[in-house]
Amino acid sequence: MLRDARSDTLRLTAFFCTFMLAIVGLGVPVRSSAQVRIAVAFGPPALPIYEQPICPGDGYIWTPGYWAWDAAAYDYYWVPGTWVLPPEVGLLWTPPWWGWDNGVFVFNQGYWAPVVGFYGGIDYGFGYFGFGFVGGRWEHDRFYYNRAVTNINVVNIRNVYNEAVTNVTVNRSSYNGGPGGIVARPRPEDELAARERHIRPVEAQMEQISKARQNPELRASMNRGRPPIAATARAGEFSGREVMAAREAGAPYQPPVNRESMTENRGQTFIRMNFRLCNISVPQIVEMRN
Repeated sequence: MLRDARSDTLRLTAFFCTFMLAIVGLGVPVRSSAQVRIAVAFGPPALPIYEQPICPGDGYIWTPGYWAWDAAAYDYYWVPGTWVLPPEVGLLWTPPWWGWDNGVFVFNQGYWAPVVGFYGGIDYGFGYFGFGFVGGRWEHDRFYYNRAVTNINVVNIRNVYNEAVTNVTVNRSSYNGGPGGIVARPRPEDELAARERHIRPVEAQMEQISKARQNPELRASMNRGRPPIAATARAGEFSGREVMAAREAGAPYQPPVNRESMTENRGQTFIRMNFRLCNISVPQIVEMRN
């Protein structure tokens, strides 16, 4: 009887924590001063190798694919790269990234801002080669594309330039620091960018995340680091000729040794929120700070 009551309590607590995460993910303001920290006990797979779909129209900016975490599936899943219209003229995208911190892998959310900030030194390709962005630039109220690193149809888009970029990817790691991770620190300009006004991912990006999370084929344990949908021309469109599959995984997939026990026993780490509201064993940590 006591065991059943404890199980019910854990289910209710897990539901609440998942609900809170969903609220944060959808951008619903729980408290304006609240901060959420998501961390996982094992790291994401390497970045897969894929081609960039052609830009669907003038004004779209490339947002690279990345590995996100699904607490319900106890697994990473791939959010395909896609072209997105920015929320305002003059804004650029800083990609999300994972970083090693005190024994766990912490997720840093991406954002829109006037300048590109630090994204862990991760080489996402297509202009995001670890620092800054060389895939295009704003000139007054128009975005110009660098044809050297982006897939542009010049018949439909004339605001282009060609600026060669020397970049040789030697590490396809999807996280900063830790075993096998990228070794990079923010530059002074990255520190300045961190203090700029930031805007959360737009609705199209949230749709991309939602559809990716719902697709079992995009889970790392299923695709072994080679997602069948690696990139899309438009957010939310996961079928058709403009969908790009990964050519290969960025590195041999190494499933975590204890993932099965984590799935069965809900792991060895915890979801933690202020006032110790959530305290359940899953391979994730969430902290809300005031």
